[in-house]
Amino acid sequence: MRLPDDYDDRSGLTPTVVSAIVAVTLFVAVILVVVLMMNNDHKGNGNHNTVQSAQETPRPTSPVIVYPDTEEILSGSKLTPDDLDFWDMYPPSESPSPTPEPETSPEPVETDPSTDGKHTLIKYADGKEEWVLISPYLPKHEYDFTKLVCQSDLMKYFEDGKQTSYVGVDVSKFQDYIDFVKVKKAGIDFVMIRVGARGYGTGQLIVDEYFSDNIKRATDAGLDVGVYFYSQAVTEDEAREEANLVIENLGEYQISYPVAFDMELIENDTARTDNLSRAERTAITKAFLDTIAASGRKTIIYGNKQWLIKEIDMSKLTAYDVWLAQEADIPDYPYKFTMWQYSKSGSIDGIAGYVDLNISFIDYSEK
Repeated sequence: MRLPDDYDDRSGLTPTVVSAIVAVTLFVAVILVVVLMMNNDHKGNGNHNTVQSAQETPRPTSPVIVYPDTEEILSGSKLTPDDLDFWDMYPPSESPSPTPEPETSPEPVETDPSTDGKHTLIKYADGKEEWVLISPYLPKHEYDFTKLVCQSDLMKYFEDGKQTSYVGVDVSKFQDYIDFVKVKKAGIDFVMIRVGARGYGTGQLIVDEYFSDNIKRATDAGLDVGVYFYSQAVTEDEAREEANLVIENLGEYQISYPVAFDMELIENDTARTDNLSRAERTAITKAFLDTIAASGRKTIIYGNKQWLIKEIDMSKLTAYDVWLAQEADIPDYPYKFTMWQYSKSGSIDGIAGYVDLNISFIDYSEK
């Protein structure tokens, strides 16, 4: 642009400065026009998008969580901790349950029968041994064997410092002549005398040839007397026959100790009773003892541990006392017994050779 020639430059504005101001003004105006046009286009597009969104199905939105501002917290909010617990707004993730381990049966625990207190050891004549379960149904003995005292080979039992037992021997023709007065002085209280026996091969009944003499002189010496019969009956009738022989030979003797039934296994030979079953032996034993009991005499079963546990059924014979035969310092028969034959090699003044020694835990003279 050309200025008039008469332009007075007293204002201080030179033509160059004026030109710059005009140029800047025009540039700013152009920028403003462009901005206004762009703003109008943006509003139009926004309205279009709004209409389009309204026509579409609204998408679910997450819950809006309102947190208290700092001023509210500082000034004292009325919100509780439950109001701030937003974790329950989201469902818990479903994690798979742990697979249970398969159940397994515990391994059976093997116990030592020698220490479990539930078994007792059986020793057979051939040397074999067997641990047998102790029956919970049979009555047990209640002896405290720490109270046993052996004095000059005679076993005695004390309770509260007082002797409550009785010492005895059992004899037959094999002891030959016996001086029962000396036996009495030796400290013996009772004697069990053999009445007779049945042959284990022939089955023949015999009366002990020393019986009459023994029972008479033992009674005269002041000894309490009991008797026993060695049985080889194979039927109940034979058992009753044996019992009647005992009753007949006792006659008028009023013995104070029991009549014992003695059926033993024969060692190193065969016997007529070898093939009897346990049930048959039990029935024979009962038939003999029932016959004796019916005559008013006391009864007792003689046998070793094996015989009493394995050869007969003591659950059917609990009405009768037991005379245990076991050579030992302390017996280990678990069930109830009233007499114990603890030695077969005793030495007693008045008896030649060895003799069986016994202890009775009760006084049969008062029973």
